[in-house]
Amino acid sequence: MAVLVLPKCLLLFSLCAVLLSLPGTGASAVNFTIGVQGMVWCKTCRYIGYNADMDASPLQGVEVYLQCRHGPRRLKKLPGASGQGGYFTVQSAHMASFTNDECKVYVESSSSTACDLADEPAAGEGLPLKFKTFVQRGDGLQALYSVGNFFVRPSDPNNCY
Repeated sequence: MAVLVLPKCLLLFSLCAVLLSLPGTGASAVNFTIGVQGMVWCKTCRYIGYNADMDASPLQGVEVYLQCRHGPRRLKKLPGASGQGGYFTVQSAHMASFTNDECKVYVESSSSTACDLADEPAAGEGLPLKFKTFVQRGDGLQALYSVGNFFVRPSDPNNCY
């Protein structure tokens, strides 16, 4: 099985390649979206799902956003939020003109009063997109990316409750 790697290819070009490989599918009949997934963890607090190797627990209610930039061109912030288990997804149909290295996901804010400070990456720094796979979705196709793990921590280590 071959591994598909798209380090700096335009997402639009990757869409064209996949559409051409789908038998009987016209480009006008297929919707194309981008999906970005990741996890948010609370460092040092031991909540449900605590992972001892990471010394962190999955954190729900953290607002994240996807931002793409190329010189003066910017894609508006696309919001998402971590759900139960700390997992989030952000989806868009407007990213096809950006390369994956022009897009990052950032932590906006945490609804947790105990775990409220961005730690890794630091506040204002985002995580880059890494291509994973193409996924068939109903009448369309989605390029699925991952950003990995965000870690937030309590401003006061005694705040875990």
